[in-house]
Amino acid sequence: MSVPHSQIVPGSTPALRVSVEAPPGVRKDFEFTQSFHIGRIEECEICIKNEFVSRHHVEIACETGQWRFRDLQSSNGVFINGQQVPGGTIQDGQVIRLGVAGPEVKFGLPRPVPKPVETPSPKTVAPQQKPDPASVDHYLEHYFGNDGRPAGDHTIMVRQAFSKVQKKQRLKYLPVIVGLAVIALAAGGYALWLHREAAKQKALAQDIFYGMKSLDVDIARVETLVSGTPQGREEIRKYQSRRQEMEKNYERFLTTLHVYDTKLTPQQRLILRVARIFGECELAMPPDFEKEVNNYIQKWKSSKKLENGIRTANANGYTSFIAKEFLSQDLPPQFFYLAMQESAFDPLISGPPTHMGFAKGMWQFVPKTAAKYGLKVGPLALLPRPDPADDRHHWDRETKAAAAYIKDLYSTDAQASGLLVMACYNWGEDYVLPYVKKMPANPRDRNFWRLLALYKNKIPEETYNYVFYIVSAAVIGEDPHLFGFNFDNPLAHVDGR
Repeated sequence: MSVPHSQIVPGSTPALRVSVEAPPGVRKDFEFTQSFHIGRIEECEICIKNEFVSRHHVEIACETGQWRFRDLQSSNGVFINGQQVPGGTIQDGQVIRLGVAGPEVKFGLPRPVPKPVETPSPKTVAPQQKPDPASVDHYLEHYFGNDGRPAGDHTIMVRQAFSKVQKKQRLKYLPVIVGLAVIALAAGGYALWLHREAAKQKALAQDIFYGMKSLDVDIARVETLVSGTPQGREEIRKYQSRRQEMEKNYERFLTTLHVYDTKLTPQQRLILRVARIFGECELAMPPDFEKEVNNYIQKWKSSKKLENGIRTANANGYTSFIAKEFLSQDLPPQFFYLAMQESAFDPLISGPPTHMGFAKGMWQFVPKTAAKYGLKVGPLALLPRPDPADDRHHWDRETKAAAAYIKDLYSTDAQASGLLVMACYNWGEDYVLPYVKKMPANPRDRNFWRLLALYKNKIPEETYNYVFYIVSAAVIGEDPHLFGFNFDNPLAHVDGR
């Protein structure tokens, strides 16, 4: 049970201090002298409402004067320094994490408690150990041991055959036979271990990836709430540092799993890279995604639209401005290709009439969204023609508004899924978000893959095409000459490559 500091009762159990940061930026402190539980439900002495925390996640108990923690077969596990552990002894200052990207729990002890010395009984006799079932000794005992039980026909045959070999070539072949048995057992066991380890690592890598995306959402929320204060900026810095460490761990897993190995073509590597840039997990990519992206690459190759649009953007200084504006919002500069799909970088264009009025400008804002993000709508809003008094035709102002709008979608309802953001942008958030909000509010379950799986028959064909045109254009843009285009990567100068 939890007790105030002033009511701690002296005794054999040392008081355990517990500090939890949940939700982000809010720290709660507890103190216990008896066993307790941490989990997501109210029954637990420490209740943490977090997607990475199981209903009953971990038990904390004092045994022989020492506090210990034990994972209660939680879904996401308990981690220390990035390594999953089933339990262990709690030291002063010990920190555990509930789930690979879940909340931290920090422990404190007022003083060490000596562990009682256990005197072994002099009459204690160590029990005879049986051979490991996976060892060579097991097989030798099975076929050649004398346990008093009658031997079967197969065992008798093996013993007779081995007896003859033993008599003829005892010194020559016995090491060979045993060695072959060891090699066979070791090879089979190692292959099984590798298979299981690869599956575990893939699952853990996905946990880390979606943990990073959850952290992206948390960072954006903290920025919105407290970025103007020194304490808020420090919290943001801590989150960003933690995110960078998770990114390194994820990269190590990708290397271990050989995701970008030499069997992939350069085109396949770029498709994986762009999916990752837009916030989708390479390891969870649908099997038909690569094929569909290649289909849309062929569509781009059938006309000069992409080449002409890139030249327009470069010639008018749009490229660098757009990229830097999105980077300032911690968004991928590859959202540059969304403007390509919307308008081919024409700031004076007007779209077709809609029930919300005409969409105008390079980013095709409708009047309602324009007003929401501080753009002045001109007197010619109801006519499909350029209007000097309409901020939507001022490409720099509309670019700033577009970056802010996409940031809001990216960090809230779309859960850091770039492809889901594109769908919202095209179809309209009033249409997409009702379906999005039916999905769990976490990046693992709320992304474009899940939207397609659950509601593909609800999504307009125009929106489906829109998303894949942007993704395929971004893939081409990474290495245009590889795909037969006659221009250079427009984002190379801002992308650090």
